[in-house]
Amino acid sequence: MDRIEWHDLPTETRAAVEHHTGPIDTAETAPHGVMSRLACTLTTRTSRAFVKGTREDDPQAWVYRHEAQVTQIAPRAPHVLWEVDAGGWQLYGYSYVGGRYPDLTPESDDLAALVSTLTVVSESPWPASLRKKPLHTRWAEFLPKEVPSGLQGRSLAHTDMSPHNMLMTESGELVLLDWALSCPAPAWADTALTVPRLISAGHTPQQAETIARQVPAYRAAAPAALTTFARTVYTAWEDWERTRPMPHRAALTAAAGTWATHRENEWQTGARALSP
Repeated sequence: MDRIEWHDLPTETRAAVEHHTGPIDTAETAPHGVMSRLACTLTTRTSRAFVKGTREDDPQAWVYRHEAQVTQIAPRAPHVLWEVDAGGWQLYGYSYVGGRYPDLTPESDDLAALVSTLTVVSESPWPASLRKKPLHTRWAEFLPKEVPSGLQGRSLAHTDMSPHNMLMTESGELVLLDWALSCPAPAWADTALTVPRLISAGHTPQQAETIARQVPAYRAAAPAALTTFARTVYTAWEDWERTRPMPHRAALTAAAGTWATHRENEWQTGARALSP
């Protein structure tokens, strides 16, 4: 999506934001992310805030409302500070989180913080007050017609586990950003979606799953459900790579394929071992 700069917003919109923040000294447009029409860090004399939003008549405006509602209750997420509807724009201000993107390569010290955050998020239920299609419905075209019950969870899930949606803070905590794609899902879904990211970062499938099994929800998941999920992730990502190509998708799709093949081989080996 083409980004708009802070100073190109209507005067009325900027004035409404400054009612909450005070006079803006600098505005730095975010270098990553593809969804937000406006995404920038605003700096005043005394504080910082991250602001994102779009025009009120944007068909995707509901996504920003959804993200703000989820972020208000999600753990390891920035806090929502204010909402502005002015000048034809809908903007949300979030607490500024200073930090760096995590290193997900083997032996990285950041992996312990990743496991901690995945564990905390996996323990959070989806709020009953928020309506959103669950993950198994979102991916219905890639799943079996009879969706296994193990894939129909109602836990809070972020579902977009890119390292660019994570920040390592100075305190050593890993914070998750950009909750726009959050939805109800199995408690282990975010951990499972992180496995291809770890493989893409240099882990073998065995190493990636060893890390994933440190999250209790993943460790308790039915192996058959994880295998079906791995194949579904690969099928979905391969389809998106063909129909909506982006520079980063080829490597991720390859990693997802490696994970799916590993899980299917493990499943077949286990099945043979149990055969009379």
